[in-house]
Formats: sequence, structure tokens, C-alpha cells
Amino acid sequence: MQTSARSGAKVHTEKNMRSIPVLYSLVFLLFLPLQYANNPANYQDSGRIVNLDEQVRRFLDNHRGAWRDLNVPESDGQLLHDLIIEHKYTRALDIGTSTGHSAIWMAWALSKTGGKLITIEINEQRYKTALLNFKEAGLSDYIDARLADAHELVPRLAGPFDFVFSDADKGWYKNYLIAVLPKLETGGCFTAHNVSSHRGRGMREFLEYLESLPNMETTIDRSSRAGISISYKRSD
Repeated sequence: MQTSARSGAKVHTEKNMRSIPVLYSLVFLLFLPLQYANNPANYQDSGRIVNLDEQVRRFLDNHRGAWRDLNVPESDGQLLHDLIIEHKYTRALDIGTSTGHSAIWMAWALSKTGGKLITIEINEQRYKTALLNFKEAGLSDYIDARLADAHELVPRLAGPFDFVFSDADKGWYKNYLIAVLPKLETGGCFTAHNVSSHRGRGMREFLEYLESLPNMETTIDRSSRAGISISYKRSD
């Protein structure tokens, strides 16, 4: 009888042990959707978990070489993305959306830092195209796109910002900087496009003014054919 009882207990224990992996699997499957729901870089698409990085990369691959209409080249977009990631910026401003190439690179980075981008475009057709591009790339939630005249809107924005990219009318760069600088956090970065390729008087005035500011540390990235100025605010 004792042997039989022990044998029965052993069989019961073995059954329980075999059921443990099944229980763990069920618990994992139950909590897996919650894990992805709490991760802003993932979302549900017809029951399939879709990674945001995967969607953005696919979008950029599908549109490679097709960006026209005043958009930045891919290498410059990558530079903006990397600056945001490196410094963990979260409050970004893009002056001059065009159809959204630079905004997509910046918003992609901000999706990883927990931030958001305000981007401004004055041309309605470009603005509408940009909205479609943001949706296709899966980044609409990270972008506050404004159809407006940046001359009027930028001074009215409350801020604060820790990253700014200026790529609108070059003759107004100095004015954009003056409007944004009080709202740029210490440690923040003001970047501007076409500082090497554009030779107009307005660009010269912008660069001279930038160099005159004792609290701004400026370098120019010449790996970009257009030239990108990168200026860090070291103090108020």
C-alpha cells in the first residue's frame, strides 16, 4: 500500500511538473499584448505586432531617391536623427516641413527619446503631402504639423525647445534664431541647413550673428554638401 501511494504521488507530481511550462507559456501570452501596448514603438496591425522602426525603415527605403521639393538628402536626415538620439532631446522644432523628409528623421528619433516635434509649412499642398507621409511612416503621433507662416508663428510658440532645425527661407534665418533663442534650453541645439551652399546676404548675416553670440558654440558639418550649422547653447 505504501509503495502504491508513493507511486501515485510520484505520477501526480510528474503531471504537475509537466504542466508548469504550459502555465508559464499561458501567462506570457496573456501579458505579451500589455507589454507591446505600453511600448510606443509598437502597435497592433490586424493582430500582428508591428515594430515602428521596421515601418519607418520600410517607408524610407520605399521613398529613397524620390525626395524633391526642398527636402534634405538622406545623409542630412540621418545627422539630425543622430543628434537627437545622442543628446536625448525631446522637444523639437522644425522650421520648414516641405513634404516631410527631415521631420520623419527627427520624429523617428523622438519616438525613441519620448519626445515630439512641431513642424511648420506655409505651402498647403506640401503640408498635405507631408501629413500623408507621416501617416505612412507611422509617425503621426510624434508630429504636431502646422500649416502656417513661420515668420508669424515661430515668435508666438511658447517652447521651451531643446532642438531646432531651420530649413525655411534663408534670408530669415537670423530672425528665426532671435525668436527661438530665449526658448532654447541650456544644452539645447539650433541647427540650420544650406549654410555652405547658400551664398546670399541673409545667410552671411545669420552666420555672423551666430558667431557673435558668446553663449553659442557653433560648428559646421561639411560632410553635408549643403552644410549644416550645429550650435549648442552653453548658457542663458
